[in-house]
Amino acid sequence: MLYPIVESQRSLLATWTAWAEAVTSGWIEPANPWARFAAASCIAAGWALCNRFGQAYQKPAFGITALNYNGRMIPVTEHVALDHPFCRLLRFAPDTTGGSVAGPEPQPVVLVCAPLAGHHAVLLRELIETLLPEHVVYVTDWKDARRVPTADGPFTLEDCVAEVQTAILHIGAEQLHVLAICQAAVPALAAVSLLASAGEPTPRSLILMGGPIDARRSPTAVGRLAARLSLTWFEQNLIHVVPDPYPGAGRKVYPSFLQLAGLAAAQPDRLVRAHCDYYVDLVRGDVKHAEVHRRQCDEYNAVLDLAAEFYLDTIRIVFQEFRLAVGDWDVQGQPVRPQDIRTTALLTIEGELDAISGRGQTHAAHDLCRGVPVRHKRHLTASRCGHYDLFSGRRLQTEVFPHIDDLIRQYSPAPQPATSSAHGTPARTMATMGRPATPPWTPPIYR
Repeated sequence: MLYPIVESQRSLLATWTAWAEAVTSGWIEPANPWARFAAASCIAAGWALCNRFGQAYQKPAFGITALNYNGRMIPVTEHVALDHPFCRLLRFAPDTTGGSVAGPEPQPVVLVCAPLAGHHAVLLRELIETLLPEHVVYVTDWKDARRVPTADGPFTLEDCVAEVQTAILHIGAEQLHVLAICQAAVPALAAVSLLASAGEPTPRSLILMGGPIDARRSPTAVGRLAARLSLTWFEQNLIHVVPDPYPGAGRKVYPSFLQLAGLAAAQPDRLVRAHCDYYVDLVRGDVKHAEVHRRQCDEYNAVLDLAAEFYLDTIRIVFQEFRLAVGDWDVQGQPVRPQDIRTTALLTIEGELDAISGRGQTHAAHDLCRGVPVRHKRHLTASRCGHYDLFSGRRLQTEVFPHIDDLIRQYSPAPQPATSSAHGTPARTMATMGRPATPPWTPPIYR
C-alpha cells in the first residue's frame, strides 16, 4: 500500500509545487517591477526550494547537442541504436560533416555501461561530454521499470548481462572499449568473460570504475547492510507493486522514492550541498549558475524504479554470495570465467574515499582476470576521491580521465593524430606506443 500512498501525496502537492514554481519565476523575471526590490532574490530562492522539495522529478534529457572543441563548436548527434523493453542503447558522436574532428582516422568507440542502481544514465553526462568529441560514445540507458508493461516479462541480473553482451556484439568488439561504472562493473565483466569463453572477439579494453567485483574487500555500509539482512527482509520491506496509471502497473519493483531516501541517508552532504548552491546562486541573482545547479539537482533526484528480480538478484549474487568473486556464477547455464579473457587490456579505478564501493573491491578484477598478462593491466586509486568524483567534477578531469584516455589511445586499432587533445596533452600515435602505425593493426594474442 505504500506506493499508492506516495502517489497520492504527490498528487496533493502538485498544485502547491506549480504555484511555487510560478512565484519563483515571477520574482526573478527582469520585466517584473517587483524583481527590482532588494529582497526579491531571497524570496525567489525560498519559493524555489519549496518547489524542489515537493515536485516529482522526471527523467532529464541528456541534451548534448554541441561541444566546444579547441575553440570551435562541434555539433553532436544522438540516436537510439537499440531499443529493448528495459534498455535503450544510445549513440553519441561528433557530427563531422563539415570536417573531421580528430583527423582522417576512425575515432575510438567507447561503450559506457551505466549502473542500474537508481539514477538514470544521464547522471554520467559529464563523463560522456568528456569522452566527446574525440570518441564515439554508446551508453546503456536503462528504462524505468514502472514504465515497462508486465507483458514484457521480468528483468533479472542475467538479463542485464545479456543486454551488455548484445550491445558489445551490436557495436563490434574488435573496435570497442568498454567502460563500466559502479554496479555495472559486475555485468560488464561477466559479459566480456562469456564472450571470451565462447571464443568470440572481446573488446580492446575493459575499464571498471568503483564497482563491487568483490564486495568482501573493505565492505562499506551498503555492503554490510546487504550481507547482514536476509533476502526475505529485502523482499518484504523494499519491494512494492507499481500502481495505476503507470504502464508497468502490477510489476514488482524497488521504488524510486525508497532509493532516494536511502541515498539521502547515506550521503546527506551531497544532496544538501547541491540545494544550498542552488539557493545561494538565486539569492545572489546569479540565474545562470543557478540553472547549472538546478540541473544537477534534477539529475540527482531523478531516480528510476528497479525491477524486483534484478534488485534481489544483485543483493544475493553480488553482496551475499559473492558469486563472481568466488567463481561460482552461471549465467544462462554458462559459467562466468574471467580467467578466459586474454585479448582485452584491463584498467580498474577506485576512489580513495569511496563510501559505496570500498578500496580493493574493483581491483579484485585483476585476480580474477588471470589470463590477461600483467603488462596489460593497470590500476588507479584516485586520491581524495569519493564515489561520484570518479565520473563527475574536477577530479574526473584532472585525475581519472587522463588514465582512461591514455589506455584507450594505447589500445585503439587506428593511429591517433599528433595534435593537442582537448585536455592539453599531445595525442600520441600508435607508433609512439610501440605498435606499428600502419593499419590494419591486429590485436595481440596474449599468452
